[in-house]
Amino acid sequence: MRNEQTLIYLQIAQMLEDGILRGIYPEETQVPSTNELARTLRINPATGAKGLNLLAEDGILYKRRGLGMFVAPGAAERIRAKRRSEFLQQYVRPLAAEARKLGLTAEELQAMLRDACEEEE
Repeated sequence: MRNEQTLIYLQIAQMLEDGILRGIYPEETQVPSTNELARTLRINPATGAKGLNLLAEDGILYKRRGLGMFVAPGAAERIRAKRRSEFLQQYVRPLAAEARKLGLTAEELQAMLRDACEEEE
C-alpha cells in the first residue's frame, strides 16, 4: 500500500475508496476504526483518523456517535464521479494535447485507445 509519492493518509483514503468500489464496504456498513487502521497498517492513529476524516469531508463516510464511521449512501457513485473527473484532468486532457502535437485525428486516437483496451482484455 505504501507509495513514497503519496502521503499515507491519502493512501488510506484511497484504500477505503477502493474497498467501497469493490463492494467490501457496502453502503451503511462500518469501516475500520482509527485504532484498527493503526494496528493493521502500523501507523499512527492520527494518520488513520486523517484518512477517515478526509472521506467524511467528501461525504463518502459519516460518523455515528459512539459507533464509528460508516459508508454513506451514494458513496460509490461519488467516488466514481470524483475519479472520472481526476482521470479526465490527469490523463485524458494531456493525452489529447499530445495527440494534437503529433497530428493525430480524433479517429486515429480513438482507434489507438480501442486497440490498447483490447490488448488488456
